Amino acid sequence: MNSKLPHLETTIFTAMSKLANENQAINLAQGFPDFDPHSSLIESLNYYSYQNYNQYAPMIGVEKLRNFIVAKVEKLHQTVYHPENEVTITNGASQAIFTAIAAVIEKGDEVIIFEPAYDLYKPAVEMFGGIVKPIRLTYPNYTIDYTKLKELITDKTKLVIFNNPNNPSGKIFTKDDLIQIETILKDKNCYIISDEVYEHMTFDQKEHQSFARIPSLKDRIFITASFGKLCHVTGWKVGYVLAGAELMKEFRKVHQFNVFSVHTPSQYAIANYLDDEHNYQELNDFFQQKRDYFVNGLSTTRFEIIPSEGTYFVSANYKNYSDLNDRAFAEELTIKNKVATIPFSAFYHDKFDENVIRFCFAKQEETLDAALERLNKL
Repeated sequence: MNSKLPHLETTIFTAMSKLANENQAINLAQGFPDFDPHSSLIESLNYYSYQNYNQYAPMIGVEKLRNFIVAKVEKLHQTVYHPENEVTITNGASQAIFTAIAAVIEKGDEVIIFEPAYDLYKPAVEMFGGIVKPIRLTYPNYTIDYTKLKELITDKTKLVIFNNPNNPSGKIFTKDDLIQIETILKDKNCYIISDEVYEHMTFDQKEHQSFARIPSLKDRIFITASFGKLCHVTGWKVGYVLAGAELMKEFRKVHQFNVFSVHTPSQYAIANYLDDEHNYQELNDFFQQKRDYFVNGLSTTRFEIIPSEGTYFVSANYKNYSDLNDRAFAEELTIKNKVATIPFSAFYHDKFDENVIRFCFAKQEETLDAALERLNKL
């Protein structure tokens, strides 16, 4: 068999979680909460299951949930999307991103990604014959070099994939960043995927800047997001995509023959739960408290902490502890010190190593306390 992805290994998230389980380590590697979602959300899921909302949902998603998304986007970003033609519920944000790539990328198309980048982007592009053109964000503030971005864009550039807030760095890109990108792409014949799964996890009064606020790009952009992150239910795998009507037609051509529709009772339960806007508007404060708690605990170590402006990750340079490469250090930390993290090299196409590891702080205080106790003994 000729593999479409011959050089691809098991994802770093699977590998580090497996290593954590084998060594009874505290898993701060993979990005998922270890606390329960709100009881009302579970009760709502049970209600809709028992009320026999158990058959196929509409291919584009449950109407109530799509209407909620449209109302939320209009309220937060002052942009109107049509609930019938411009919103689709997906099997998580990952499926939304994969499907968008499948809809627009052909063999030989060039795709720009900003590294460190979530590890889904590159293999999905390559699976459809695309060529990844990475641009490295500038350490330690992970800013964009716009001169390099301009140089990377050619007549073959078909797509730019943008992640804000950025996983893994925790960087929040500003309105000026979005305007810079809009200006650079203004006369270019390419699309954008804006991965905004951490839209409601921004800290220190920093506001999430969605590409939905740039109306001139609406017909060229897919905006993807995740209810798994929003509702602490990553295992439910429910997300969504926004796009202009013509672009959404192409998205749905792939979507209908991929997953077709998404788990029905989950969609109703989420729509019911998010009727109370406090259930998503207060997430920033909730996760900022966790970030501050964990960073305060790390401050007594010799890690050099990289500021986390958003997401539920905080990263740190470990050069004061070891000369090992980041993968080896992360594995040693898991095996010997029983705390699992993610090495940043996994987010670079060339395994670039800047001696940085990523921690997930979306955990109960007891979990964070146990991890911090071990890290302070390094």
